Amino acid sequence: MNAPGLIQVEELFADPEFSGASISPDGTRLAYLAPWSGRTNVWVRGIDEEHAGAVCVTHDGRRGIRRYFWTDDPRWLLYLQDTDGNEDWHLYRVDLDAPTEPAADLTPMARGSRVMHVEPFKAVPGSVLVSMNRRPLDVDVFRIDVATGETVLHRENPDRRGGFVFGPGGEVVAQSQAGDGTFEYHAVDAATGHRRLFHRQDGPEHPLGVHPARITPDGGGLLVGSYQDSDDLRLVRVDIATGEQSVVAGLPGLSLCVAEAVSPAAPPTLFTSRRTGEVLAARFVGDRPLIHVVDPGFADVYAALSRLSDGVLAGLSSDDSERLWVATFAHDREPGLTYLYDHGTGESRLLFRPYPRLDPAALAPMTPAAFAARDGLPLHGFLTLPVGVEPTGLPLVLFLHGGPWFHDVWGYNPTAQFLASRGYAVLQVNFRGSSGYGRRHMTAAIKEFAGAMHDDVIDAADWAVKQGYADPARIGIFGGSYGGYSALVGITVTPDYFAAAVDYCGISSLPNFMRTLPEFLHPQMVNNFLLYCGDPADPEQEADLLARSPITMVDRIRTPLLVVQGANDVRVVKAESDAIVEALRSRGVAVEYLVADDEGHGFQNPENVMTMFRTVERHFAEHLGGRGEAQP
Repeated sequence: MNAPGLIQVEELFADPEFSGASISPDGTRLAYLAPWSGRTNVWVRGIDEEHAGAVCVTHDGRRGIRRYFWTDDPRWLLYLQDTDGNEDWHLYRVDLDAPTEPAADLTPMARGSRVMHVEPFKAVPGSVLVSMNRRPLDVDVFRIDVATGETVLHRENPDRRGGFVFGPGGEVVAQSQAGDGTFEYHAVDAATGHRRLFHRQDGPEHPLGVHPARITPDGGGLLVGSYQDSDDLRLVRVDIATGEQSVVAGLPGLSLCVAEAVSPAAPPTLFTSRRTGEVLAARFVGDRPLIHVVDPGFADVYAALSRLSDGVLAGLSSDDSERLWVATFAHDREPGLTYLYDHGTGESRLLFRPYPRLDPAALAPMTPAAFAARDGLPLHGFLTLPVGVEPTGLPLVLFLHGGPWFHDVWGYNPTAQFLASRGYAVLQVNFRGSSGYGRRHMTAAIKEFAGAMHDDVIDAADWAVKQGYADPARIGIFGGSYGGYSALVGITVTPDYFAAAVDYCGISSLPNFMRTLPEFLHPQMVNNFLLYCGDPADPEQEADLLARSPITMVDRIRTPLLVVQGANDVRVVKAESDAIVEALRSRGVAVEYLVADDEGHGFQNPENVMTMFRTVERHFAEHLGGRGEAQP
């Protein structure tokens, strides 16, 4: 019998009944994601129809679809899909006039090649620009005619550290990196190919590249995320002819949110006009995300949308006329509410409630938290406490994000809700190196893997103990990717601190992790792992990397550990988890190991996600004393 108030795993981790809604350019149809045959697929319906009249236009029963795109022709819709999480993304075309026909693969490529980026190319109607590595080590740009599938090379990339930005009129800006990691931008003459340098930006504060980076609709400027002489990341326009800079969007003390550079599922940094291409609004990081209106003409629309929800605008699309808008809101307890708003009439209606099985009143609020690291660096995070429980002396789970150049954000987090429902206080901390908190916060992580970055995690937990929320004898640590590495660091660098740990596709050996990343990524590591960690090709630096690697300290582990891994992970390969598990088992140390053969870097298929969290539930219940579905 389930404990009172305990939310079942199925309720939290089943795919949403509706998500990802957007309106067609002509304003006549909605597309959205909904389950079909146990997997998320794309559905299309008339703007005034209900779901009962919708048509499922993709039919992938193996792995859910997460990313789709309208085209400028109402007949065609595009989507991306890989195979069992291997991240070899292909671009598929659906014929909305014949939705039962099989989708066409527009990017047939050999194993190991993938689509990295898709964007419409207004200079040639009916086409899209696709960045992909048909040459396995080189990412070139191709122009694909959507209707025919004809593919032509648009720009061959001569620089493995660089790439291109394209404007709506066919303008081209080339981005490259100098040997010290500085980003350089060149205007490219369309006729001669001649390059002219017009802008430079420092590299260390942009470990994943400069985001955003787009050419203005008039073709005369480049919009970039830049710190300039500030600690805050702003949206800056650089004049391509003169190099002159002007701030388009900047808020003192706040930085642009560039989470979409890591996760395409994250809300966009910029909301842009489908009609003109101009920036409408920019998203900034704060205790709650802050939407800063840039285009005065959008102010009335945004004001009307803001009255629909007390959440934060997270998804937005409009028809070409910008009369009809589809808006989705982030919220900690009522997530993903999606509305249709008619700016002509002022009328609106709720389209979707993605999680109708969840009662907002039963979910736990996510509360911003702020404290200082031991060296004085300001840290920010989020605390989620169990509903209806005295928040004193609770078992605590530190739930750590990946990246590390990413950040936790206010909103609905099913893992935090899952843990809070089982009686745990949940603390998420944006340790140094997390994005969104300024240049100093970012660069303070250089050479601090398993150092000050880990100190931040301990300082966060100590804060929760000092505030009275947490029982110091019942602290667990749980994270994925970099967060998995952080969990392993936690039980090796500070082996007596944690009572239980979960490593979810985490790094155990920094040198092996860096060497086994896809080879085409290696030239782009100058400002991230090579700078922030070290170069495994240099013996002295490799020794330091090993000293910061959990596998080197595995003999210190005595904390009960659960390891979770996808067999097809190409970011943190399975060997990383195998090594930790084998080393522990060879010493006779108990460790539970869960592997999914049809998953990659993080689980997606609902049955695998639910199996993982049932296992996590048992693990923490045994070692931290929380509740479980089978325990009162």
